[in-house]
Amino acid sequence: MRSSQVPPVAVLVDAYTTGNHLPPAFAKLGVDVVHVQSTPELMTSMRLPDLSAYRAVIPHGTPAETAERLAAFAPFCVVAGQEPGVPLADELSERLGLPGNGTALSSARRDKYEMIEALRRAGVRCADQIKSGSTEDLVAWAEERGRYPVVVKPLSSAATDGVAICRDAEEVRRAADAVLGTVNIFGEHNDEVLIQSFLDGEEYMVDFVSYDGERYACCIWQYHKKLKGTHRIYDRDSITPPGTSPATEIIAYMHEALDALGIQYGPTHAEVIVTPEGPVLVEVGARLSGGLLPDFHDICLGANQADVTALAFTRPRDFLDRYAGRTYRKLTEATWILLATDRDGVVESIDQDVVAEIEALESVHTFVPKLAPGKRVRPTVDLYTATAAVHLHNRSAEALERDAARIQQLKDRIYRLRDDMGCAA
Repeated sequence: MRSSQVPPVAVLVDAYTTGNHLPPAFAKLGVDVVHVQSTPELMTSMRLPDLSAYRAVIPHGTPAETAERLAAFAPFCVVAGQEPGVPLADELSERLGLPGNGTALSSARRDKYEMIEALRRAGVRCADQIKSGSTEDLVAWAEERGRYPVVVKPLSSAATDGVAICRDAEEVRRAADAVLGTVNIFGEHNDEVLIQSFLDGEEYMVDFVSYDGERYACCIWQYHKKLKGTHRIYDRDSITPPGTSPATEIIAYMHEALDALGIQYGPTHAEVIVTPEGPVLVEVGARLSGGLLPDFHDICLGANQADVTALAFTRPRDFLDRYAGRTYRKLTEATWILLATDRDGVVESIDQDVVAEIEALESVHTFVPKLAPGKRVRPTVDLYTATAAVHLHNRSAEALERDAARIQQLKDRIYRLRDDMGCAA
């Protein structure tokens, strides 16, 4: 029985980026958190965890050593805060006898090839694919299949890192060579590359929270992307109305996909394409959405994934009564814009007048420039080379569109870049 004097403890593994939303979510419920680091050094390619939010920080060690250290805190759950922490969170929850997804299918929750093969074994609709460490094997598969485009991507990454849509053998060759032998954003070596059939249709972001196989659909946002060379870059998202097509079909499909991957507990973030045959999984991560902004989601959807995750683990009965089997609501018009650029250079300064104009727009909830003076602006090819993120909501669709259009007009004026002579341009 837990002491009334000491708050209960939840363990978070690798709470990078939006994993930073979990400590305050648990704190609202009177729960302390302990952080576990799955790697010897912190991964600086992502926004670091705020370690001041934790009762304790457990450094990298073997799973057995880490589980022994954690046992002293008598934790009631282990949750992955970001993608690299998923396998360790699975193993620690298993070792500690806590609710979790187990280790049997851990590899399928991180390796994108194994992920799709797990769906295939379960009879769930999925893409055709192979993986290889040989560029020529990948080219041969595409040529033998004879249907372009195809998709080339790393086995374990995120944020569209290294993903390319290829329309012929030469593009496959270039895309594979660009990935093989490199290190992804999580510090993992790309020794093999995945090639898949192209899924033709609209793409959606689908977030859930599960507890003991009972699920709440946190949101479905439709992606609006632009094709730039071989890369589909994010432009903006819009809420898909719940209770209508294709939301109902996507939710039904995702229950099948999550069951096939053994995901019965915790948050998930998936991309799904609705093809003429029906929804098909692109990939899913057993962690919070990278696009989560709790107060924005509360305004737009009536709840947010971080708070629902904390509630599910801390007060399962409340989660089952209030959320299980239900879906998000659409409370207002909303969009999340990721600003792209063709510019290339070093940031001299941020134009505060432009920032002020964007922030003053009626629909803008949050504007986040992603670059600081001294950082390099590069032409956008993925989420990590977007220059800024803007969240907007408005009861008027016309006002929302007006403000979104104005932001696009201003986007390349946010940063002053140094020219070749070192002067601002």
